Amino acid sequence: MSQVTSRRRLVLAINPTASFGKGRHVGPLVADRLRAAGHEVTALAEASMLDLAVAAQRALDAGADALVVVGGDGMVHLGVNLVAGTGVPLGVIPSGTGNDTARGLGIPLGDAEAAVAHLLERLERGPRLIDAGRVRTTERLVWFACILSAGFDAIVNERANRMRRPRGASRYTIALLRELAVLHPIRYRLELDGVSRETEAVLLAVANNTSIGGGMLIAPDAQVDDGLFDVVIVAPVSRLRFLRLFPKVFKGTHTSLDIVDVVRARHVRLHAEGVVAYADGERVGDLDMEVELVPRALAVLA
Repeated sequence: MSQVTSRRRLVLAINPTASFGKGRHVGPLVADRLRAAGHEVTALAEASMLDLAVAAQRALDAGADALVVVGGDGMVHLGVNLVAGTGVPLGVIPSGTGNDTARGLGIPLGDAEAAVAHLLERLERGPRLIDAGRVRTTERLVWFACILSAGFDAIVNERANRMRRPRGASRYTIALLRELAVLHPIRYRLELDGVSRETEAVLLAVANNTSIGGGMLIAPDAQVDDGLFDVVIVAPVSRLRFLRLFPKVFKGTHTSLDIVDVVRARHVRLHAEGVVAYADGERVGDLDMEVELVPRALAVLA
């Protein structure tokens, strides 16, 4: 590998348990490749995500030209919450289960060598500025890069996270089937750019990027740099019709259906009883929150 023209200080945050441990070899490989390219690399792998966030923040405070995360959407979420609004670029080497943020940014999936080559090219060319979502709850402020889930998909995520078995992606399939058996509409109070709205829906997503769940194109027309969310609302339907909807979601062809409404907005207020929201696949909290799109808040090496 040829030497870079300018040496950069990189903080490398690694999730060794990404994809349930299948990606544990990726972090050391990335560190080796970046060092071989002439960069100064501080590689971090901690026992918990909280410890990793603390260690990465400490390393960034000491001075860094970029933060690179190795893992899935959970690691991207960690990285976004460390660097959004700071100007420090975020690089992503996808090695998780879903990798939806990386997919939407055009980063190579399933090939660590190709992802590193992509990263090194962007280090030389410079970062791209994209939008980011900012969530305000009664307790905290959270950033996200991809999608905030606030309906059936969030409920499935909540159930899956409570399950101890099985390990792997099949856990989410089982959680989905269990929640589908008790599918019921959720009553929402919304405010979209100041316009109030009450509605019942089975699925609601606030999207800055296109996909969730490892490639489900819930918001196929969303763009990460257009200054607006795509708010996707799916009206109440029978269990059978909802199940038939999923193949269309994977193709992104569901938005033309009469049960699907897509509203573009920059400021969104959300409230629903008994629903926990997830952003980039990570638990945010009870659905009583304000969500704002912040244009060009995130520099990405993609």
